[in-house]
Amino acid sequence: MSVVTMEVFLVVFGALLSIMNPLGTVPVFVGLTQEHSSSERSLIARNTALSVLPILLLSFFGGQYMLAFFGISISSLKVAGGLIIASSGFALLTGKFAEHKGMKRSRVQRDVETRDEISLTPLAIPMIAGPGTISLLISFNEEYRGITDTMLVLAAILLASAVIFLVLRSSHYIVKRLGASGINALSRVIGFIVISIGVEFIISALTDVLGKAFSIA
Repeated sequence: MSVVTMEVFLVVFGALLSIMNPLGTVPVFVGLTQEHSSSERSLIARNTALSVLPILLLSFFGGQYMLAFFGISISSLKVAGGLIIASSGFALLTGKFAEHKGMKRSRVQRDVETRDEISLTPLAIPMIAGPGTISLLISFNEEYRGITDTMLVLAAILLASAVIFLVLRSSHYIVKRLGASGINALSRVIGFIVISIGVEFIISALTDVLGKAFSIA
């Protein structure tokens, strides 16, 4: 692999990890999976990574066409993502995330798959593969059009998805010494932080819209 191709791979891979920030999702993952067994956490981590992968691929190859077809702007995606994040954060803050996701204890006992639905939302989207990641890949599609560059982008996406699994799978080891009470307290703090993240997404979108409006005026 030449220096140029290695540079393309590193740029794409580094940008994806920076924006998706799987390490920043560790406390959120711990808060959302505190009642799950180790095998269920591994399954959620795997399914989250597998959910992120098609989102990244779809964003790179078809993101610009989807936005154009539905008439959706990046700002609209930020608002929608912010609302989902804030809603999940509020559920964490009040200790009602299970009810928020429709996961009653009786149903959990009958259907483990119901407990695993958090792998797609809010973990995969919008917490990891959010509007920023989608817009980044749409821009990469404009910049890297050659066959070699496309293969490098695909390799970077695959490696980033693998890193997401490894990081999430190891999340509970990081907070292992905190204990149950510490994790419960951490969940409340996480809820407040997640709400703030959601609000930040919305503010960012509104700032972009207002900035464009004033520039036109």
